[in-house]
Amino acid sequence: MRLTPDLIEEAPQFVNPLKERELDLRDRKIPVVENLAVTLDQFDCIDFSDNELRKLDGFPLLSRLSMLICNNNKISKIAEDLYAAIPNIETLVLTGNSLEELGDLKGLSKLTKLKYLSIMRNPVAAKNHYRSYVIYTCPSVRVLDYKRVK
Repeated sequence: MRLTPDLIEEAPQFVNPLKERELDLRDRKIPVVENLAVTLDQFDCIDFSDNELRKLDGFPLLSRLSMLICNNNKISKIAEDLYAAIPNIETLVLTGNSLEELGDLKGLSKLTKLKYLSIMRNPVAAKNHYRSYVIYTCPSVRVLDYKRVK
């Protein structure tokens, strides 16, 4: 199902327990991020869980967005210019995707405000030195895979 302006408008929108405005796009079989400009940057959190996303890209400038939840998709690629579209992202959940190589995580390196990152249940998480690589590449991360960075 395409992510159309109508789908975005009809999706549940609410204030979550963290008192953030959230757009719930869970379980819609969305294959590509598109048309998010119609949100007018009104949301702190967007939940794309349980969709068909293959690439983490296609975002317009969303400077208010601080949390992006994309668990259980098919993401294998992260745009290298992701930082330009979501510059204030603090929490990124990519659990249960298809990221395979350490190089696939390169697009996260310029997310300078990223504090909480989950990449569990991705093939890359089984690689040697995975945790060290992510901590070195993303020095702002304080919690990786729900474990504090020391």
